[in-house]
Amino acid sequence: MSYEAIGKLVAKFDTVQRTETFKTREFVVEKTEDINGRTITNYIKFQCVQDKTAMPDRFNIGDDVKVQFNIKGTKWNKNGVDNYITNLDAWRMETVKLNVDASSDAPPTFVPDATPTDVVDDLPF
Repeated sequence: MSYEAIGKLVAKFDTVQRTETFKTREFVVEKTEDINGRTITNYIKFQCVQDKTAMPDRFNIGDDVKVQFNIKGTKWNKNGVDNYITNLDAWRMETVKLNVDASSDAPPTFVPDATPTDVVDDLPF
């Protein structure tokens, strides 16, 4: 199952070579929402793996982006204790522009930027 999040790119980290054949890279998106008159800000850390580690390079800190991702979870046992980790594996990222009509009570509409160079896609077809 695929998910998406829209927010502002606030951090990009270096690629980490985990093993000889496996590499990862992380980046963070700030997502701010108004809920019942309160502004709630969350910082969502995503992970890119393998050939997707270059994906954040096309975007600048401060850009509004839409990230499509999968949720992956792992369980391992160390010294008789079960441990768990959850990763948000980003597989696509694109620029979005916020289109806000100040005279409306409707929530903001997000309009994807049509620039094809800002889209990274790993669909096999």
